[in-house]
Amino acid sequence: MTVLRLGASRAVLELREYFREGLQVVFTFALPFLLLLLFTSVFGQGFAGGSAGAAAYYVPTLTAMGLMAVSFQNLGTAIAAERGDGTLRRLRGMPLPAAAYFAGKAGMVLALAVLQTALLVGTGAAGFGMDLPADPRRWLDLAWILLLGTAACTLLGIAVSSAARTARAAQAVVALPFLLLQFASGVFVPVQALPPWLLNVGAAFPLRWMAQGLRSVFLPESAAAAEAGGSWALGTVALVLAAWCAGGSVLCLLTFRWKGARDG
Repeated sequence: MTVLRLGASRAVLELREYFREGLQVVFTFALPFLLLLLFTSVFGQGFAGGSAGAAAYYVPTLTAMGLMAVSFQNLGTAIAAERGDGTLRRLRGMPLPAAAYFAGKAGMVLALAVLQTALLVGTGAAGFGMDLPADPRRWLDLAWILLLGTAACTLLGIAVSSAARTARAAQAVVALPFLLLQFASGVFVPVQALPPWLLNVGAAFPLRWMAQGLRSVFLPESAAAAEAGGSWALGTVALVLAAWCAGGSVLCLLTFRWKGARDG
């Protein structure tokens, strides 16, 4: 219980520090919103239902992108910066359990993920006339996909933070694979338009399955035929995301460092 209380307090502190960084907040939350506006306006006529149909496709895919941005991308660069400026080393010397530090990071990411999901879904419904699911089971699917996907990407963000020697290098280490995965996972381009080899690359990582699972929440059942396997395959979505949670945990244990390269 002490670790949980400390983790909750740490999460509140992390959120306060995050929202003090105005540019980071604007970039994280404005980019998916602007992409939704752009894609829906440009490609709306190519979808059944016009803008509402385009929003029903791009809201879940951009939500998946946003979840990975607030977890994998933000944590990968933020923790690398904390390691580089000595923050992690100082925290390690304080009577703060390591579990509380990681719980604080996870709590911050979860709060940002829920907020970003609510903003995108609300924008799609209020701004473009996207229909919201009437079946409660779809909202349950949204909840577990959000939790599992965010957990997997959070663990990957913590692990990848040790791959760069400096905070500046972390930007490239994190941003490049994230950008490539967005194209390989059907975020910007529908999966049926992607070549098989690129789909296979995307299938090895969580983003592809997060996007597919979230599409099952907002798109009609008939849209499953356009997926790579011809179905939503929610069992596979759950299995892959759970496997990445387990694998990410192992990677964190094997790679995480409290000290930077200059600290010895």
